[in-house]
Order: sequence, then C-alpha cells, then structure tokens
Amino acid sequence: DVQLQASGGGLVQAGGSLRLSCAAPGFTFDDYDIGWFRLAPGKEREGVSCISIRDSSTYYADAVMGRFTISSDSAKKTVYLQMNRLKPEDTATYYCAAVVSPGVTGCGPQLRVGVGYDYWGQGTQVTVSS
Repeated sequence: DVQLQASGGGLVQAGGSLRLSCAAPGFTFDDYDIGWFRLAPGKEREGVSCISIRDSSTYYADAVMGRFTISSDSAKKTVYLQMNRLKPEDTATYYCAAVVSPGVTGCGPQLRVGVGYDYWGQGTQVTVSS
C-alpha cells in the first residue's frame, strides 16, 4: 500500500522549532520528488519546499528560505522539514506530496507549486503562537 505519513506538527512559540516527517514506506524512495505544502485558513495552498531524492537538489519558497531545511533519509524512506525561527505566519496545516521524479533539478516549477503530484499525505497541524 503506497501512502505518505506526515507527522511532527504541534504548538510552538514564535522563534521555536519543529521537525516535520514524511514517511513513505511503500515507495521506491530514491525515484521520487517529495514536496511540502501548507494551507492556512483563508489562504491558498502554498509550496514550502521540495527535494529530489536522487540528487538531493532542493527548493525553498522565499518565505522560508534560511529558516527551513528539507532533507531525506533513504534508509528510513523519510523526508524531514526542519523548521527554525518559526513565525506566527507559519501557522498552517502542512502536507507532504510525492511523485516519480521528472528529473528536474529542485523539483521544477510545476511541482514547486503543487501541480503533478500523485500522492498526498494526511496533513499535520503547525501552530505558532506570538
């Protein structure tokens, strides 16, 4: 069964950190691009970060550049999103998504905005208090 399992959300004060995990146990992991997205009430879905597992190339949205780090562990078939210096505006439900890599460095423009993924995780809530 091919499923993504997102976890790691929680409540944190501004300036704090959280690490989100996206587990993909049923995947041929190294063949995939995996992205993180967030959805806040009243806002459109926003691409946060993406990693191409095979070459470890990455993408970050301007809003999180320098604060968030995406990484992968092929042995655990898991992608992590380390979120530091969190801000109240980072409050959202975070989703991970996966697709067989089209072979574009840093996932490419379509995947970065959430177009073209085949699998989506269930979401994990991140709440940052001021």
